[in-house]
Amino acid sequence: MKIAYFTHSLTSCWNHGNAHFLRGVLDELIARGHDARAYEPQGAWSRANLIADHGIAGLKAFEESYPRLAPHIYPEDADLEALVADADLVIVHEWNDPDLVARLGTLRKRGPRFRLLFHDTHHRAVSAPDDMRAYDLSGYDGVLAFGEALAEVYRGWGWGRDVHVWHEAADLRRFHPPEQETGRDAEREGLVWIGNWGDGERSDELAEFLLRPAQAAGLPLDIYGVRYPAAALETLARHGAHYRGWAPNARAPEIFAQALATVHVPRRFYAEQLPGIPTIRVFEALACGIPLVSAPWDDAEGLFRPGTDYLIARNGAQMTACLADLAADPALRAELAAHGLETIRQRHTCAHRVDELLALLGQSAPVAAERTQETA
Repeated sequence: MKIAYFTHSLTSCWNHGNAHFLRGVLDELIARGHDARAYEPQGAWSRANLIADHGIAGLKAFEESYPRLAPHIYPEDADLEALVADADLVIVHEWNDPDLVARLGTLRKRGPRFRLLFHDTHHRAVSAPDDMRAYDLSGYDGVLAFGEALAEVYRGWGWGRDVHVWHEAADLRRFHPPEQETGRDAEREGLVWIGNWGDGERSDELAEFLLRPAQAAGLPLDIYGVRYPAAALETLARHGAHYRGWAPNARAPEIFAQALATVHVPRRFYAEQLPGIPTIRVFEALACGIPLVSAPWDDAEGLFRPGTDYLIARNGAQMTACLADLAADPALRAELAAHGLETIRQRHTCAHRVDELLALLGQSAPVAAERTQETA
């Protein structure tokens, strides 16, 4: 099968979390013999920022870690019809220009045989619904939503059975515990948190569930990510946290391998309005075998075993206690790491998601319903 995926960027993960999952899924498809290729626009914001910060060398980690992936970077005036001429499936990520989304929908309406799906992995459907409803999806066959709560939003917009839940997952070819884990626990120290500042969406939560607890528990804290304004950096320094800047996502496993534990601090929209969506870092951290403590988050879809795969802290005091317990108890760390890894391997790998996608394609014939703009 030939698959074309239009993404904001495959080469850059600079403030672009969808690249993590997409890389793993496309690599899995290619490994199974499918012709899967990503298309990313020339001058993509994420890639431009990565190169501005780190030069062309910033792309090296991706190129070395994913030798099977060779994204096609297309200009603004590209002939889209030629790009998808022989595709069986075309998937378009929501972080694309609305004009591109509409043009591909128009092509599908003309009758090509490919199936056309819109892939939403963000909270804008609830945080900026007017922006999302402005996308012209009238030529699309369906929507892939990365959580049931998000899928329900699209059902309310008229998609009915043509919206499908497709959670993110971990790429086990790259995200796994260290090959020589025996004896490594004694070498681990402190906490690590990999994430971007979040445009104010979780500033208070980061202070309550990460910065203050780490300081109170006496654990050194390393933070990796981008878009930290001066005020945020001052806050990190005030709490004794060490800001390490951007790290390519391919390096996350080795970063996790240095620390005793990590923390999940969901953005406010996922904690309050889109329950059941853990986002990619939870999958990746558990796949790497690092103990995790989560700030309040409702696993509404039963993806994990809260309290078994990870610990839950309802407030800052509980987070401090959990971190202190983990620091003092190697057996607890080992138990959490083993359970979390078990759940990932059984249910949440990119191979599982490819199985789900292929099953969806086999069960549903292309329909390209002529939807009105109001239901898109």
